[in-house]
Amino acid sequence: MSYVLDFLLVLILNMSVIFQSCFICKFNFKHYITCIVCLAASKCGYILCKNHKILQDKKKYIYGGIGFLLLLVLVVYFAKHDMWIRIGSFTLQPSEFIKPLFVLACATSIADQQKKHKILCFSVVYENIALFGLMAAICLVQVKSHDYGSLPTFISIYCVGFILRICYPKAKFSKKKLIAVIAVIVVFLIIGLKYAPEYVQHRLHVDIWSDKTGDGYQQSQALIAIANGGWFGVGPGKGFLSNIFAYDNDIVFATVSEEWGLLYALMMVLTIIIITAIPLFNPTRSYYHATMSSCICAAFIVQMALNIFGSCNLIPFTGVTIPFISSGGSSLLVSGFMTGMLMAGQSPVFNVANNPKSKSKPKKQEQAVPAWRWKE
Repeated sequence: MSYVLDFLLVLILNMSVIFQSCFICKFNFKHYITCIVCLAASKCGYILCKNHKILQDKKKYIYGGIGFLLLLVLVVYFAKHDMWIRIGSFTLQPSEFIKPLFVLACATSIADQQKKHKILCFSVVYENIALFGLMAAICLVQVKSHDYGSLPTFISIYCVGFILRICYPKAKFSKKKLIAVIAVIVVFLIIGLKYAPEYVQHRLHVDIWSDKTGDGYQQSQALIAIANGGWFGVGPGKGFLSNIFAYDNDIVFATVSEEWGLLYALMMVLTIIIITAIPLFNPTRSYYHATMSSCICAAFIVQMALNIFGSCNLIPFTGVTIPFISSGGSSLLVSGFMTGMLMAGQSPVFNVANNPKSKSKPKKQEQAVPAWRWKE
């Protein structure tokens, strides 16, 4: 139970190195080094997130870190009209590093949700109001910097975290609250689609087959490549999609499907789904870790779905990467760190009383509970 995520992470990163190397028909040393950094980042995430009480006490620093990164995103965008910081041959995307911090901001314990205050006739938790304001700030910055592709990921993290915050008391989902939350999301989605910028509206309604040399170029080529690959692919390094822009990140699902076949692409997807499913089934250390794990799993699933559905022309092309598979330093580094956070929630709690060498009095340990049972 404690080491399954480690083995799965090594498995998916090995698959990633094989895929990325076959795309260029030689060993992709740069991507290999990035995967090693991803493994190191997972250990950092594990160490930093094991003790949820320390994280709860440092909440103000987490909010401050998000604020600093949001300011950095705006500065970089207005200075270069770009979302990337380039250091030699490496590039960093500041908005990616907001994700793990935002997950920690959304994570909560039952004790925090019991600190209610009266505002008019409503009992509210100040932290929930602050979290809503933080989400609004992230949305504004993402829209201002024209990074609409990452918005669904942040929204999914917030929605999962918020639902787990308001449904904790009775150890089950409140249907009325859940319906109300879904209704609010639908309203905001309709408003966002209606008042989206012109180029976003164009992407929503573009016919890729009548505009194969314009906005529909990548998606039309991706669909052709998936069809050519069939179940078993045309062979590693023999696909034509490797000549298309962003073949190794934004449309990597189509590239894998073409060269290795849809069967291997689905195996890749299934491995990532298992990585996200294990923390939701196995007992977690605390309610805080349960909410943290749920938010991370939502981010991984939504991010992967955006890439796959965009490549298959089921939704407008977003340019979002698949965790662990797509090339890119920021994405792999953050994905590894967030996997380490999942490992931290899965690590066992040892009882001091079972250690014969310990002279200290045994302390009452927090009961480990599954992510879907909310009690401590």
